[in-house]
Amino acid sequence: MTASPETPPLSVGFVLLHRFTMMPFAGFVDCLRLAADEGDRSRQLRCHWVFMTGGGRDALSSCGAAITPCSPFRDPAEFDYIVVIGGVQDEHDAVDEAAIGYLKRVARAGVPLVGVCTGVFALIQAGLMAGRRCCVSWYHHGDLTRRFPDIAPVADRLFIDDGDRLTCAGGTASADLAAYLVERHLGKAWAMKSLHIMLIDEARPGSHPQPQPVIFDKVADRVVRRAIGIIEQHLGQMISVDELARRVGTSRRNIERKFREELGVGPQKFARDLRLRYGLWLLHYTAKSVTEIGERCGFADTAHFSRHFRDAFGTTPTAVRKAAGEGSAPVDPFFLHIEARPASS
Repeated sequence: MTASPETPPLSVGFVLLHRFTMMPFAGFVDCLRLAADEGDRSRQLRCHWVFMTGGGRDALSSCGAAITPCSPFRDPAEFDYIVVIGGVQDEHDAVDEAAIGYLKRVARAGVPLVGVCTGVFALIQAGLMAGRRCCVSWYHHGDLTRRFPDIAPVADRLFIDDGDRLTCAGGTASADLAAYLVERHLGKAWAMKSLHIMLIDEARPGSHPQPQPVIFDKVADRVVRRAIGIIEQHLGQMISVDELARRVGTSRRNIERKFREELGVGPQKFARDLRLRYGLWLLHYTAKSVTEIGERCGFADTAHFSRHFRDAFGTTPTAVRKAAGEGSAPVDPFFLHIEARPASS
């Protein structure tokens, strides 16, 4: 492995905000823990971490579990990174002024700040994200843009490295970001060791797209469910019905029949409609151009994309983009809810 005992350890300070989310915290710190030592021995050798809160009080997570012991805020110079784990957003909650003051102190000291999940909200409240690219989960995109209209968040990728500001959508993406930092400081072998023990095949890059909020109710047929999964994984390219049938281990005739029974449309139209819905989502939640979105959704050109988009939604991609920028929506981007047909009696 690349790192040697003489390699300076990767030192990370965690700022745990009130009702912080457990999944991104656990993914990040466990990646550090597994890279820090041989096997699963958990000694803080190659990585070192500290949990911090205002006054060193216990940190209460959104699920009710508490992290203890926590340290009061420490000298930023002790750390390579300060990672802010945000939590449940309630505008009526009091702002953690002690944490905001500490983040400003960290920035003045030149220590890189990492905003994970809604931790980015705290970085914005501290005035540390002006003119910066900002990654946020699609789930929190609307709340962030409403509360902080001067910030332009990105919700179509897992994390962004903007030098001394790194922001991450949260969830399992925090493990990808932690592995990215471990690889930077200790080498790829240590990052892969952590991920493999966590049963993660490989680290996803920051540019990897976030999964989109597409929901299917009561799709009982196994073949259709598997086919939908394949279509979702390849929204940027055309997959022929023959190829789709081959991948799920059935015939073209059978897969077409099953799609019509379950969803009322054939697999080809279903896939196109899903790609259009993905385009609708991108128009609302990213700054990509209409041309880029059409390409990303697997359409041959902008005219092709726009024609099918108008047929599906009764409006143009340009009109949707304009309305989204003005805070209104001629088409609801969260209508991505496709119900299966009820089973016949």
